[in-house]
Amino acid sequence: MIGTMLGNRYELLEKIGEGGMALVYKAKCHLLNRYVAVKILKEQYSDDKEFVEKFKREATAVASLSDNNIVNIYDVGTQGDINYIVMEYVNGKTLKQIIREQGKIPTAKTANLAIQIARALDCAHRNNIIHRDIKPQNILVTNEGLVKVTDFGIAKASNSVTITNSSKVMGSAHYFSPEQARGSFVDCRTDIYSLGIVIYEMCTGRVPYDADSPVSVALKHIQEPVIPPNQLNENIPDNLNNLILKAVEKEPIKRYQTIKDMLTDLRKIEKNQEVNICTNDFDEDMTRVMDAVVVDDKDKYNKNKYDNGKKHNDDYDDQYDKKKTMIDPKKRKILMFVTAAILVLVIGGVSGYFALNKTSAKTTVPKIVGMKQEDAKKAVEDSKLKFVSIGKEKSDKPEGTVLRTYPDPGTSVNVNSEVRVSISGGPDKLAVPSLIGMDLDSAKDVIEKSGLKLGDVSRQYDDSVPKGNVIKQDPQPDSDATTDTKINLVVSRGQEVKNLTVPDVNGKGIDEASGTISSAGFKVTKSAVDTSDKSQDGKVISQSISGGEQAKAGSTVNLTYYKYKEQQPTQPDSKNSDPNVDPKKGDQQDPSKGTNDPSKSGTSDSNNKSNSGNNNKSQ
Repeated sequence: MIGTMLGNRYELLEKIGEGGMALVYKAKCHLLNRYVAVKILKEQYSDDKEFVEKFKREATAVASLSDNNIVNIYDVGTQGDINYIVMEYVNGKTLKQIIREQGKIPTAKTANLAIQIARALDCAHRNNIIHRDIKPQNILVTNEGLVKVTDFGIAKASNSVTITNSSKVMGSAHYFSPEQARGSFVDCRTDIYSLGIVIYEMCTGRVPYDADSPVSVALKHIQEPVIPPNQLNENIPDNLNNLILKAVEKEPIKRYQTIKDMLTDLRKIEKNQEVNICTNDFDEDMTRVMDAVVVDDKDKYNKNKYDNGKKHNDDYDDQYDKKKTMIDPKKRKILMFVTAAILVLVIGGVSGYFALNKTSAKTTVPKIVGMKQEDAKKAVEDSKLKFVSIGKEKSDKPEGTVLRTYPDPGTSVNVNSEVRVSISGGPDKLAVPSLIGMDLDSAKDVIEKSGLKLGDVSRQYDDSVPKGNVIKQDPQPDSDATTDTKINLVVSRGQEVKNLTVPDVNGKGIDEASGTISSAGFKVTKSAVDTSDKSQDGKVISQSISGGEQAKAGSTVNLTYYKYKEQQPTQPDSKNSDPNVDPKKGDQQDPSKGTNDPSKSGTSDSNNKSNSGNNNKSQ
């Protein structure tokens, strides 16, 4: 496959991963000149046209997700018998690799990574997408510590018919939920269970359930209680231990009901705040219309639905069938009689109860929606009713405000009846992202994707931060925020250009002048000019930038200075020498000889000899 060009733009460069359903390649997009990851479905799935079609539809749905903690999907396509998905290329490690390298991950880092995973799931759940395969292998961590959740390949669009509607059990055995193991209905709480298993592994360095085969692991998810993680790692705080145990409850109703609730507790744990994590109170559970739950003792011993139709524990099955026919007929009649008597008593008691209540006092549910919890409780109790809080839910109303009541306000009810009240937990809290070191455009994009707003942008010089990158931010990273929070940024102008005053070094020695110019923050070059005056040797004549002028720090100043050079004396030319000139006396005329005009002066052999002798002397 390496070297294959998909879609006339994606060139496969190298294989970087393999999963149960697909191969992953690093590729280059020649259209946009960037690296991408290309996931190619394996042949056994590519041959199933219905599977491929549904997979593409759901991959397209996932492509609409926009979150900083989710790997972006760029393209979905088919070329011949190759079905592929083009995704963002992430340079980093999988969470599984990090767990293998570090073993038990410290609580603070565990909470931080779990928060980022929960953010990704929150985005998916808000868009009606259930991941269904959350595991460390599908969680990428960049070198900067940013989490990217990937592999929505078997994700379920909760508002559509998907590939989950089949007899196949899909997911990873060590991380999937009991309802996935049974092949029954899944919802967002399935991802919460899987995330709980991932956090368990981060804290302890091992998964809670392990066995020789996926079938055995699946059965353990259904049947066996989980060992509390703090028994494997005593450094795990109680609040994190309780959060994990709540997330991995076998019954979905006992888990966190939304990922937002779990995210809120994780943020408190990260900040070492007290967290009151409790299971749902079924003693006060409201009446609900539910599908029947089928319980079969034989499920404990029957692996038929997981094990390709092979039957096990035949001896137990025979005993089970025999037990159904072991009751003696006489005893059966007595049992039926006793049962009928009990039913009569129960029906009579219930009838008497309702008869008595027909004459009991009545009252009206007060209007408490919008009131504070304390005031609402007093109003309910003043009406001789019982105030029962059924929990908090996220709302744009202030925390502690009554959102709704059951029964509705104004309803006539019996005295001492319960009024069930839903309380606002306040708006969902966001966390301020870390933007320091990012370029301004990237920082703006992160702020927008985080659901926050850009505040004031100021600029200042900084020698260490490149021009255009963020130096400071306010509020600080990981601070609590709301959708109205504005993040103010200070952006680098780069290194400041300073103007300095050039010293005046004219007349100074060249060495002293060079030192003075260098100390002032400038570079120095030198130019020498010859002089025969030894007293001027080495003195600066001029400078290229005059003393007292302003110049950019680091500019070059050229210094021109004198350099002494001894001159040779000039020699008279014998051919042109004047016979009347005495070389010792200089250029003087002999008055006794009259004029220097050769036409008027005579010559003699004696004179010529004399001149010749003089010339020889001067030479």
